Amino acid sequence: MIKLSERLATAASLVSEGNRLADVGTDHGYVPICLVLERKIPGAVAMDINRGPLVRAEEHIRQYGLETYIQTRLSDGVAALVPGEVDSILVAGMGGGLVMHILSEGQEVCRRAKELILQPQSELARVRRFLWESGYRVDDEAMVKDDGKYYPMMRVHYAPEKKGAQPSECEACYGRLLLEQEHPVLREYLERERRTLNGILSGLHQTVQTPEVAQRTAEVEHLLAINAEALSKAGSPV
Repeated sequence: MIKLSERLATAASLVSEGNRLADVGTDHGYVPICLVLERKIPGAVAMDINRGPLVRAEEHIRQYGLETYIQTRLSDGVAALVPGEVDSILVAGMGGGLVMHILSEGQEVCRRAKELILQPQSELARVRRFLWESGYRVDDEAMVKDDGKYYPMMRVHYAPEKKGAQPSECEACYGRLLLEQEHPVLREYLERERRTLNGILSGLHQTVQTPEVAQRTAEVEHLLAINAEALSKAGSPV
């Protein structure tokens, strides 16, 4: 049986039971294979922009005898999907800019899906603001530490009439639901970030004060203020 990394296992756990899945950027095809073997989903489409990863995914799909349940498609984002063809779309392990690009270019497909599970590797605040502005509602959030790195992720669906209040700067940076959950991994990440920012600030104070240093100092102090607000909402240390 395939053992998923903590990151992928957590992303897979956000896929709703009984949904047909599209795994964008499937790489080895491990997530759809595991979910089908666990009988959590009836089938999937494993997709990648490059042929090499699809060949590996096809080999693994054949190894587990799942050719009837999992298709593979060469696809730039969700371009190879028909609107309404799948219920869940997983986009994990990509930069935030690419995640937003996939949702924008595949707007009709993404809006028709029941849910999107997103795990951007960067630009979390931009992604969260983009989702709100684009009419997506965040249903759930998770965060995991895997091999020393922190990975926030979210499940969203398109509901422009229910998108709610615009996220604050703190919520955009760290996730409203993660803050409400007082998520222990988020707390650990915030404490590490605070130490890192304080170290940077200390170094800046010992540097010759130029306009550029002053600007950078102000930026770091602003980030520390947002971090402090998040820590005040994220609960007590475990």
